[in-house]
Amino acid sequence: MTQDHDIRAEICLPTTDLRADLSFFGNVLRMRLDMIYPADDPTVAVYSGHGLRVRLEQGTGPNPGLRILTDDPDFADGTKALTSPGAIPVTILPLHPPLILPETDHAFVVRRLADQAPWVIGRAGMHYRDLIPSRLGGSIIASHIRIPDGGPVPDMVHFHKVGFQLIFCYRGWVDVVYEDQGPPIRLTAGDCFIQPPEIRHRVLEASDGIEVIEIGVPAEHITEIDHEMELPTPHLRPDREWQEQKFVFNQAAHADWQPSRLPGFIARDTTIAENTKNVAGVQVLRRGQGTPEWMTHDADIHFTFMMQGTMTLEGEGKAPYTLEPGDAFVIPPGMATRYAAPSDDIELLEVTLPGAVSTLASGPIPDHSA
Repeated sequence: MTQDHDIRAEICLPTTDLRADLSFFGNVLRMRLDMIYPADDPTVAVYSGHGLRVRLEQGTGPNPGLRILTDDPDFADGTKALTSPGAIPVTILPLHPPLILPETDHAFVVRRLADQAPWVIGRAGMHYRDLIPSRLGGSIIASHIRIPDGGPVPDMVHFHKVGFQLIFCYRGWVDVVYEDQGPPIRLTAGDCFIQPPEIRHRVLEASDGIEVIEIGVPAEHITEIDHEMELPTPHLRPDREWQEQKFVFNQAAHADWQPSRLPGFIARDTTIAENTKNVAGVQVLRRGQGTPEWMTHDADIHFTFMMQGTMTLEGEGKAPYTLEPGDAFVIPPGMATRYAAPSDDIELLEVTLPGAVSTLASGPIPDHSA
């Protein structure tokens, strides 16, 4: 039998109110939180303490049973689902499961702030608004996050099991400390971080009314607490890579504006494509010279958030949308669109996966809108 494999066992318990149980298990039972997901509206939380590991699952059946986590292929003779003589279900699962990136379910999506999408209280008391309700088949989550009252944030040293994660400061400021990146860093409006997969970090303090845009790939990913690491770490290693991605701190104050691939706009590149080896690209767009034209793109995911100004989003075969700050949209590859009538103060946050995107002229587009 294979030796030297870590094995964890956890009791799986159903809960009808995970949010209330987070406080109960942490404050009343004095157990420590080890894992939680998804961050915007948690349905799973794992606690440990008093010699026990407990997995709480919102809305599961009456007897989820016991979970054994191990990468030993010979554990229980390779059987993945067992039942004890007393009818207790036991499931064998990987201790370190691979990150699965779902295939993108392409769609044209427009999410308007005026439609009053609900704000949900998520991890660490932060408010989340979902900018892509369909999540494109689970391939991406885009969240508008706010903290109404500033001050210290009740956060712990943690990391995310993701393929890509962007934090873009929309309003206010927030202080965050990162593994091997020196003392706390203040992110102000227009600045952004790339959080490489599994980099340890902690949110420390935020201004009143702080708002950020967070992009995560895939949509559902695990947040784990690191109870051992203390931040800041003693070494400054700006060139360190996590799964071939570097930490990026891009500041709006140092922006270099160049002509955009979109006619009528200029762009500020955040260096994210370069530092993620083209996993993703992030640009900020403003009004430039020339007239916006009908264009198509070949990115797998093309997401845009309206930070400032107004415009009319025209899509082939679609009714036009008048967009304002706080609105967001996704354009599927190959679909012709035009950013018509952009105001002089317009500012857009554009995220593309992969980072290198070709934008192609489409010529005149007939009006097929309903």
